[in-house]
Amino acid sequence: MNSGIPYRTLGTTGERVSAIGVGGWHLGLESVDEQLSLRIVRTAVDRGITFMDNCWDYNDGASETRMGKALADGYRSRVFLMSKIDGRSYAEATRQLEESLRRLRTDCIDLVQHHEILRYEDPHRIFDEEGAQRALEDARQAGKLRFIGFTGHKDPYIHLHMLEVASARGVRFD
Repeated sequence: MNSGIPYRTLGTTGERVSAIGVGGWHLGLESVDEQLSLRIVRTAVDRGITFMDNCWDYNDGASETRMGKALADGYRSRVFLMSKIDGRSYAEATRQLEESLRRLRTDCIDLVQHHEILRYEDPHRIFDEEGAQRALEDARQAGKLRFIGFTGHKDPYIHLHMLEVASARGVRFD
């Protein structure tokens, strides 16, 4: 690994990851051909970048598919792989996670996050008895993911609400 890259412990996971990551969004853009996207990921890993970010719906799945190809040939074992889902129900979260696993060509994603917590009702839907949190917990129990988190892009009060609802249900995000 390149000693010039800063590393940090990610949340409560105990995992050390590069403070700089490769985001998956741009990898699936029409203006980025597949060979370039593979070269971007592999060059980053070869230079010490270990944090790989993606989402099941980036570019209709093309971003995960390309990252999965780039992580072949031993590259997967050198990175901390994160992806996101936006399904709020058990069934939809399970479907999206299975698609992500297939596209990323892995049996286990290191971190899966509930994506885009934007509305005050999102946490309640996620933590419903038939919600996405139970799907991710079941997947973790099955060895399909290691850690669970969430993302948000709008109002920090909604993010705090997500933490409050999680805490009330005995959940602490990684």
